Amino acid sequence: MSRLTTAAVLLLCLLLWGTRNLARAQNVSPFFGLGIARDSQGTSAKEGCPTGQLFDGVVCETAPKMDGLFGVFGVDFMFKKHLGVSGEYAFRFKRAPFLPGDGLTMRPAFYDLNALWQPASGRRLIPFLEAGVGIVKISEFLDPAASITGVTSTSGFSAGSDRNHFQFHAAAGAKLYVHGNIFVKPQFDLHYAAHLTDQFGRNTIIQFMGSVGYTFGAH
Repeated sequence: MSRLTTAAVLLLCLLLWGTRNLARAQNVSPFFGLGIARDSQGTSAKEGCPTGQLFDGVVCETAPKMDGLFGVFGVDFMFKKHLGVSGEYAFRFKRAPFLPGDGLTMRPAFYDLNALWQPASGRRLIPFLEAGVGIVKISEFLDPAASITGVTSTSGFSAGSDRNHFQFHAAAGAKLYVHGNIFVKPQFDLHYAAHLTDQFGRNTIIQFMGSVGYTFGAH
């Protein structure tokens, strides 16, 4: 089962659980959308690589940037008028080059679970803040046939393979109800992931997302 399928199943179970408990919750709001996530090039300084290059165990190569089109889906549960919880999964749609000389590509993904605060509850516009923890996962894929440096394994250098990074997550945004219980949701996120500089330039990732969703229950 793919990671995308696994995440979809987990979030669907979360949604069904929330729907069954709707009598105790104020509302349940699944959503999905698109956006971007950004981080700069990393540097393997300890291995003597110039700025913007990573060491692959043999040579220094141009380091990747985190960019491209991401998808996101998740669910908000409001158990009080202003307090709730949310879960999100964001992922890059396509694999991106990581160290092309080694035949290495990557797909970043973010998993987070948050406390959710809606300071004001209007009929059309509801701002929100959220904060929580999760995982930043940089999945790396190796095609030895595409390697031009002789590297056949990612285990021997600091960029590693299939790296998981514990993260702190924070976000701010708003739900704008455009028709009945249908809303659009612009959102700004910050992810702080420990040791992400093994692969990129900063431990902090900036993310912008725009989603569409539906609220089950009063809002």
